[in-house]
Amino acid sequence: MAIDITRRRKATPATSLAALLLGAAAVGAVAIGALAIGQIVIGRLAIKKARIGALNVDELTVRRLRVTEQQDAKS
Repeated sequence: MAIDITRRRKATPATSLAALLLGAAAVGAVAIGALAIGQIVIGRLAIKKARIGALNVDELTVRRLRVTEQQDAKS
């Protein structure tokens, strides 16, 4: 005797799917918030020390800046 067996597919419960979607939305919101906070912090960042070649600068305040140019002997 042959017996026909049909298997039912286990469907994901709707509550489990809703919880997964809610979790994904929460992770996305946290990521967007972290990016926004990072952008604000970078916008308000003040550089206290800078080093460019041989020039070292610590908390520079300039009221009047005079720039002199030097020309090389080859020019």
